[in-house]
Amino acid sequence: MKIKCIIIDNDSFSVKVIKNYLEEFQNIELIAVYNTPIKALSIIENRDIDVIFLDINIPKMNGLDFLRALTNKPYTVITTAYREFAVESFELDVLDYLVKPIPFERFLKSINKITNRINLEKGKLEEVSIVDEPFIFLKVDKKLMKVKLNDILYIESLKDYIKVITVLGDYLVHKSMTSISEELADDNFIRIHRSFTIAINKISFIEGNSIKIANRRIPIGRNYLQFAKQKILNTKNQID
Repeated sequence: MKIKCIIIDNDSFSVKVIKNYLEEFQNIELIAVYNTPIKALSIIENRDIDVIFLDINIPKMNGLDFLRALTNKPYTVITTAYREFAVESFELDVLDYLVKPIPFERFLKSINKITNRINLEKGKLEEVSIVDEPFIFLKVDKKLMKVKLNDILYIESLKDYIKVITVLGDYLVHKSMTSISEELADDNFIRIHRSFTIAINKISFIEGNSIKIANRRIPIGRNYLQFAKQKILNTKNQID
C-alpha cells in the first residue's frame, strides 16, 4: 500500500524539485499539488491523505495557521525558505522541517521518517504482512537501496560515513549515526557505543561489556552500559 501525499506550495520551482524527488520512491504516491491551502481542505478532511508537504508563505492563508485550523492532521513536512519558524512548527507536531533549497539527502531523511512512522502506526493497528515490512532507503553509490529494518544487524560509524551491516550485505553511506538513528524510529534499535547501533533481536549473547551479533563482538560504551543493558533485558523482542 502506497503512502499518499500532497504538496501545498505556490512556488513552481520548489514544487518541481519536490515532485522530482518523490518520483525516486516507489512507496510514495503524489495525489495532487495545490497553490493555496484552502483548495486542499476537502481532501485532507476526508482522511484520504497520509502526508502534506506544506510551505508556510502561501496565498490567502499562512501555512502554520492552516495547520492549526485542521481537525484531521495528516503527517506534515514543512518546506520553507525561512528557518525562524522551526520551533513554532514543531510545537504543532510537524514530522519534519525542510529549508529551501532542499538537498536530496535531507529529503531522503524525511522520507525515511515518514515511511517508518506510518509503518509503526500500521503495525499497531494490524498485523504487518511481508510486503509491508518496515524499511528505509539508503543512498549508496548514487542508487537508492531499499533495506528492510529486519535485515539490519548493526550500524558502525566511520567518521563522515556509516556502515550498515545486514544479512544480505554491507552498505557504506554518507550519513551520521545521529541521522540514521532518527530515521530508524524503531524500538528494536539501540545505540550501545558512540560508534555502534545494534538490532536487539539479532543479539546472540551478552558477555561483560560486549555483545555478540553474527560473527562480530561489539563493545558497549561505558556511558551507554546501564541504559543499554536495561533496555535489552526488558525488551519485548526475543534475543536469539
